[in-house]
Amino acid sequence: MQPVFYLFGAFIGVLVFSPGSCVQTVTGLYGETIEVPCNNGNNNPEGLIFTKWKYVKDDGSAGDLLVKQAQKDEATVSATDGYKNRVSIAANSSLMIARGSLTDQRVFTCMVVSLTNLDEYSVEVRVYKKPSDPVIKNKAKELENGKLTKVGDCVVESGNPEANLTWMKNNLPLVDDGKTIIITPTVTKDPVTGLSSTSSSLQYTANKDDMRSQFTCSSKHVMGDQVSSPETFPIHYPTEKVSLQVLSQSPIREGDNITLKCQADGNPPPTSFNFIIKGKKVRVTDKDVYTLTGVTRDDSGTYKCSLPDNDAMESTKIVTVSFLDVSLSPEGNVFKNVSESLVVSLNKNSSTEAKVTWMKNKRIIDKLPSFTNLTYSDAGLYECDVSIEGIRRNFSFRLAVEGKPEIKSLTKHRSNDGNHKVLTCVAYGSPEPKVEWNVNGTTEPGTYNNGKATYKLTVVPNKNLTVTCQVTNKLGYDTREISVFSLFEEKKEKQDMGGYGAGQAKVIVGVVVGLLLAAALVGLIYWLYIKRSRQGSWKTGEKEAGTSEESKKLEENNHKV
Repeated sequence: MQPVFYLFGAFIGVLVFSPGSCVQTVTGLYGETIEVPCNNGNNNPEGLIFTKWKYVKDDGSAGDLLVKQAQKDEATVSATDGYKNRVSIAANSSLMIARGSLTDQRVFTCMVVSLTNLDEYSVEVRVYKKPSDPVIKNKAKELENGKLTKVGDCVVESGNPEANLTWMKNNLPLVDDGKTIIITPTVTKDPVTGLSSTSSSLQYTANKDDMRSQFTCSSKHVMGDQVSSPETFPIHYPTEKVSLQVLSQSPIREGDNITLKCQADGNPPPTSFNFIIKGKKVRVTDKDVYTLTGVTRDDSGTYKCSLPDNDAMESTKIVTVSFLDVSLSPEGNVFKNVSESLVVSLNKNSSTEAKVTWMKNKRIIDKLPSFTNLTYSDAGLYECDVSIEGIRRNFSFRLAVEGKPEIKSLTKHRSNDGNHKVLTCVAYGSPEPKVEWNVNGTTEPGTYNNGKATYKLTVVPNKNLTVTCQVTNKLGYDTREISVFSLFEEKKEKQDMGGYGAGQAKVIVGVVVGLLLAAALVGLIYWLYIKRSRQGSWKTGEKEAGTSEESKKLEENNHKV
């Protein structure tokens, strides 16, 4: 059979033609107007006299509905039963049935009479109604692990034809296996309307993984498919494991509170637990936590929790209460004399290895300071930072190294412009020494660092002076003197030294030249003497002994010169 769909106003119709048959099928909607076509709406033969509609009654006999004369505008309704006020004829000769119901599911025949012929066209009417949305009713409060339990009933109501229902879990269909899944469908019909209501009962064997499973029911119908709202169910199963948690933030320090939480994997969870606190059993009811307040290092140890009816099912946690004890010697302000010794000791006791950082004047130093022979540069602020995770301690001492002032140098030099004398006095001591000069002049701001003080005085001496630098602090004083010539005397002395130097240079040059000339003359005489002596001995035969002695004397005289 091949269906043909068509739409007219407020109703939907479907024509179905059976191959080799004159009976057509049309589908209407329940409660709507049903249009039953006459010869597919082609009813205009030549010489048309009238069109008549009739139907097959429930007992199989024929019943008249209405007649429409070709030359008249109105049809004559001949029906006397329930169709009397529900039938009419359209302009194209289609039978219009108002307020369609399941009683209209029958065969209607259109008889067309003309001057030359009489034709009949039979049409079977089917009435569809979309059922209500599927709803899961009689839902279980919970499912039990490993036990076949009724989940609920899926129900759709007032449909035609009846709907097919399918149970689904997580959008996958459930199949009846007769053991772990049992699905029982039921169809009932309303005795008045004839509409069908379908229900499907699901029995299901759950497991712990079904805690988050979603169960739905889908309805399949010729008027469209529908799905129920998803349902989840708690799964009951016994406890197999307990776990102990420490809710307090780590690290736990002395004075903190410790909150312990015992959890069990059963559902529903247990309502009471045993907490074993340092060997002592404490039961809590209607809660799963236990709190220790103001803990100390003595509260460190092993903690447990278990079920009241099963001590063997327990969980254990080791709790450590962090602590840090530190003492530093010395502390505060420390005063020592230069060259003395100072012992610095740091004692610490902690739950874990502590990190120690030393600083001097805000700069990190690499180790514990040690002083066997204090110097002024050892003075300063010493800070110690000791820490473990979550705990930090800070200590400090300020070391002052004191000593009697001692002048290391007192020097003078001429200023760059040559018009002044600048005196520099360098002294060591602590507290910072004060300086006093015995002459007037211009002083510059002194500098003081690590016990070293530097003072400067600028003077314009008009005469020779003896300048005294005296430095003083609470431990004593020191004095040193220096001679300062007047600028006028220095200039005269330089001039005198300049004339004397020139004369001296001339004398020295003259002496050197004279000595060189004398040496040259002696050498010449000696050479002439030797030459003459040798010539005489060759001629007269004189002995050479005398000549040798004379030669030695001449050489001695030559060396003396």
